[in-house]
Amino acid sequence: MKLLLVLGSDDNSDIISGSIRPLGFELIRYRHVLKAMDNIDEINPDAIVISARDFPRHWKVLVQFVRSERPKELCPIIVLRDPGFSTEETSKGFFLGVSGVVDDALHKPEELDRLQNILGRYVPVHEKRRYHRFLVEPWHRVGFLANIKKSIVTGEVKTISSGGLSFMPDESMPVQGIAMDTELKECSLRIGDAIISPVCRIVRTGRTLSLEFTSIIKNERNILDQYLDEFPLLELRMGKAS
Repeated sequence: MKLLLVLGSDDNSDIISGSIRPLGFELIRYRHVLKAMDNIDEINPDAIVISARDFPRHWKVLVQFVRSERPKELCPIIVLRDPGFSTEETSKGFFLGVSGVVDDALHKPEELDRLQNILGRYVPVHEKRRYHRFLVEPWHRVGFLANIKKSIVTGEVKTISSGGLSFMPDESMPVQGIAMDTELKECSLRIGDAIISPVCRIVRTGRTLSLEFTSIIKNERNILDQYLDEFPLLELRMGKAS
């Protein structure tokens, strides 16, 4: 699936790239609205994300242009709003055919989750598990470690999907200076009672690493996907227990 990003600044582009691309989206980014519109037929996006902060006067133009030929069902459009984005602007957006409005503070997990959940409404049913990112809670019993620069790096799994995970190492020293696209072949992922060994690729660096699963053997893939299917049930059980 192609996700068109119309973003002037790099911050949210990097966050989306690190968190959405591992889930299977091909990302195409434009810094100018008019250039994106000129190439919309060639791109033929499955979804669009546009920043109202970067393009306060042109985001509505793009929405109207896209909706003239592409309905919501074929191409959802998500607007990233800044704190000054009014309720009236939100109403105008939905009237024009916006599929969702999300705060542009995507460094906050809850806002990134909202973005993914909106995109998930339009993902085919058989692919929904792949595209949904779960926040990891203690009762999920998910853990991760990797051999990075000949050191065993442990830490906390923040989110996980069928396509990858985000991970905050306990110590920053072994991961300082590690390059994007570095492949980690010695990884261990605890998922419930099982331990699996995916091969991972680093798709975003920083205090929290975003990792893409590039290879998982078939029986371990089945273990992972089955456990992710149970995530909502685990949360429900814990809610009842509390």
